[in-house]
Parts: sequence; C-alpha cells; structure tokens
Amino acid sequence: MTTKEDLEAIETQISTIQVGTQGEMPRNGPSPEPAHGRVKVVEKVRNWGWLLSGFISLNILLLGIALVSGSVFNKIQISSSHLQIFLILLIMLTTIWMVYYEVHTSRAHSAVLYKDSHAGPIWLRSGLVLFGVCSVIMDIFKIIYYVGHIHCESPVKIAFPTVQVMFVIVQTYILWVHAKDCVQLQQNITRCGLMLTLSTNLMVWMTAVTEESLHQTVIPTDTSSNSSSNTPHSFNVTLQVRSEETECQCSHDSCEIFEKVYYYLYPFNIEYSLFASAMAYVMWKNVGRQMDEHNSHNLRFSLWDVLVGPVAGMIILVTGLATFVMYEVDIAKEDPNKRQEALTMHYIMNIVAILLMSIATLVGCILFRLDKREQVSGKNPTRSLDVGLLLGASLGQFLICYFTIVAVLASGVKGHVNGLNLTCSILTVVQLCLQNAFLIKGLHREPFKERNAATVFANVIAVQRDPERRSSSIVPAHTLPIPLTLLQGRLSWKRRLLKEICAFMLLCNVILWIMPAFGARPQFDNRIGSDVYEFQMWVATVNIGMPFGIFYRMHSVASLFEVCLAS
Repeated sequence: MTTKEDLEAIETQISTIQVGTQGEMPRNGPSPEPAHGRVKVVEKVRNWGWLLSGFISLNILLLGIALVSGSVFNKIQISSSHLQIFLILLIMLTTIWMVYYEVHTSRAHSAVLYKDSHAGPIWLRSGLVLFGVCSVIMDIFKIIYYVGHIHCESPVKIAFPTVQVMFVIVQTYILWVHAKDCVQLQQNITRCGLMLTLSTNLMVWMTAVTEESLHQTVIPTDTSSNSSSNTPHSFNVTLQVRSEETECQCSHDSCEIFEKVYYYLYPFNIEYSLFASAMAYVMWKNVGRQMDEHNSHNLRFSLWDVLVGPVAGMIILVTGLATFVMYEVDIAKEDPNKRQEALTMHYIMNIVAILLMSIATLVGCILFRLDKREQVSGKNPTRSLDVGLLLGASLGQFLICYFTIVAVLASGVKGHVNGLNLTCSILTVVQLCLQNAFLIKGLHREPFKERNAATVFANVIAVQRDPERRSSSIVPAHTLPIPLTLLQGRLSWKRRLLKEICAFMLLCNVILWIMPAFGARPQFDNRIGSDVYEFQMWVATVNIGMPFGIFYRMHSVASLFEVCLAS
C-alpha cells in the first residue's frame, strides 16, 4: 500500500471513530485504536515542526534586526561588513538546504503526493523570474563598482553580491519548479528549511530597504532650522557624497555610472525578496497538507474581454511617467519656484489618479453586492496570505497619510501646495479602504464557471443545405483563431465591467508603485512634515511607512490580476 493510500485509510478510520463516539462503538473496537494513535503522533510531530521552524525564523529575524540597526546607527563597532557576513552565512545555509531539497527530498518516493493548484500561479512565478533577473544584473553592477574600490573597501562587499547571485539563481529555479508542492516526507526538515528561506529573504529585503532609505535621506547639518534651508533636496543624498567623505576613490572611470544604475535596480531586488518570502510561506503552510485533486480552476486571460479599462489605465500610466520625469528634473534644479511647481504637478497627478481609482473601486464593490457567486470555502493559505499582506502593507501608507493630515492641519493649511497635499492624503485614505474591501471580496469569490463547448459549426447555412457536409463543417473549438467567447456572445455586463475595473486599477497601481519606488519623495521635498514633527521623527515615519506602501501597490497589482482572471 502506498503512502497516499495509507493517509486515506487513516482519514477513513478517524471518521469511523468519530461516528462511533456519537452513537454506538464500532464492532471492531481494537482495530481503530492503533490508527487513532498514529494520527495523534502525526499531529504532535507536525505541531513540533511548526514550533521549531517558527523559533528558528524568530531568532534569525531578531538577530538580523539588531545587526541592521547597529550598522545604521553605529559606524565604528558594527559596520555594514559585519551585517553582510551574517547575510552570507544565511544565504549559504539556505542554498545548501535548497540543493538538498531538490536532489534528495523532492525526488524521494511519495514525497510530493499533492499539488496546491492555487499556489505559485504562472504570473507570480514569471514576476519572480523578472525581478530575479534584475536582481542578478544589480549584483553584477555592484561587483564591478566595488572592484573599483577594492583598495579601500572590505572584500566582503564583493563577496556578498557574488553569493547573492548564486542564491537568486538557485532559489528562482526551486520556487519555479516546487512552488505547488505539498511535501509529505521529511516534514520537519522541510518546514525548518522553508522558514530559513523565508527569514533569509526577509533579511535581504530589510537590508535593501535600509540601504535605499539611507540613499534617499541624510540628517541635515542644522536640525534646528529645517525650514530655513533653500535647497529642495537638503534631506536627500547619494552614496557618491559618502564615498567622497570617506576619501575612497574608484580605480576606474565607470564607478559612478554603475552606482547610479544598480540603485535604480534596487526596487526590483526588494520586490524579488518579498515575492520569494510569500511563496516560501505558502510552501511552509502546505507541508503535510492533503489536497482535493479535483478542486482546481483553469483561469485564463484574454485581451478580447477588456478595452476601456486598459486604455484609461494606460493614459494614467503614461501621464504619470511624464509627470514623474518632470518632477525629478525640476527638483534636481534646486530652485524654490521649480520645487513648488513640481510638487503642485505631482499632487494634482496623484489626486486625479486616486479619485478615479476610488470611483472605479466603489462601482466594483457595488457589483460584488449584486454578484451571485459563492464565497470560497475551505482552507487556502494563498488567499489568507494575500489578505494579510494587503491589510498589513496598507498600514504603511495609512501611517504616512495620517501624519501628513495632522501636520498640514496643525500648520493651518498655508498655501495651495499644502492644500493639495491635504487633499491627496485624505483621498489616499479613502482609496485604500475601498481598494482593500474590493480586493478582499474579489479574492474570496468563486470563479465564474464557463460552459464548455467541444465543437462549433464553421458554416451553419452550408450544413442546413447539405447535411452530408456536417462532418466537414465541425471544427474543434481550440483550433479557432479567435476566442470562443466571441462566438458564444459577449460577456455579461457585470463580468465585463468587473474586468474593465480590474484592468484600470492594475495600471493605476503600477504607476503609484513606480513613482515612490524609483525616488519620488514629496514627503521630504515638502517640509511641512519635518517642521511639525522635527526631522528625526518625520524621517523615521516616512522610512518605515514607505517600503510597506511600495509593496502594497505591487501586491495590489498581483491581487487585481487574480480578481480579473476570476471575473
């Protein structure tokens, strides 16, 4: 008897025991007891594995947070090299486990009996590959940059990106191939390995976010008079300034170019770490899980289904990119008048986009109220994680928005720029609430069930005139050059409108991710926050909330695509 049959027999015996306790005891009393005892042992081992892997992750993250904080606030005893040595050890241990899982665990007999159809969809794995490629390019540029500083920098700064390239390649392969696995053998080792992978990716994410925040922020020379500075980027610096301060000169002429390029690739590395963390968590939840093999949906996406939403979204996206470029150019000129114009343009662009998104999301919520689809039943780690990440990540933007609202109101809303800032913050809060409600409702709805048609008539009139041509006038549906939905008729107005809304919202969230991810910091260019809260507190608020806000927009893109497919 195979392992799969053993598990099914155990479940049958458990149900027999439960029925016997409610009525009379089963006739074969002694036989279910060993099975019942086996199940108790399995449950104890499973709980022990969850507890052990959880403790491993907790200790790694707490130690990592201490090292990251020490490397930021203490430049003498704890340096970035110490942090990178810790990360190298983590990455090497994680890579060794992933190789072990691929070579030994996954290839063992009856190791993976079930696959989670909801875990690791193709679009998520494709995004992981895209962000992974950008991360590898970023690490290659970092290696070239630090080779030019090898005479005055620690060799660890070269070793870390080298090890990370290997880690990204191995991890991307493992998650692409095994993201749907429900491992049944070596469960405790697998749980600990997956938690090690999760913790390593979170540490890489935390380190990248910290470096990006330090790249954008520096303590001004005179913290007592923040508003007296006339330079719009008095709070923004690049590592070039720090390199000059440390008098570490590059040995080749391309260092500055590679430095600028790899900092523009940081957002992709940050998103890669978060994607990998989410997929590792779902795999961890699926260890030992038994799936219903028939409970899966084949969802597809067709460009024939939507038109207005993508067009409107592309208009917002292109307009947002144009205003973002103009914003960065005007801010770099360090002219107070240009800074005011750039902030005005930025706030107006965001207000228009967020207002349209709020209206579209409200219409979508109303459509869900009219929707007759059933709620998704049963446990689904992927859905639970999606909802948890949406709600948790949105707290970052809520934090910045509410701090901004209080700061503007406390200062008396002086000037049109502050008025636009207040309006943008209030609308953002409303839009976040509506979007969270829309996505949570959409993620918990069963997909629409389409009627399957195996064949269609190529020429109905010819068939009516000559019945002998019936066989030649029937062609398989999958061979048609256009989607079958066009022959069956258009989608219902509710389904089509939902798809249009999702497509529009998706592209709007893309531009709202691009602008902060690639350097737009109106929170620092508009000094109202630093004037009210003092610089140190305002920087801490923005640098804590901004990474979560950036991740929220990217995760919303993924969730909206999934809701669009299910609609």
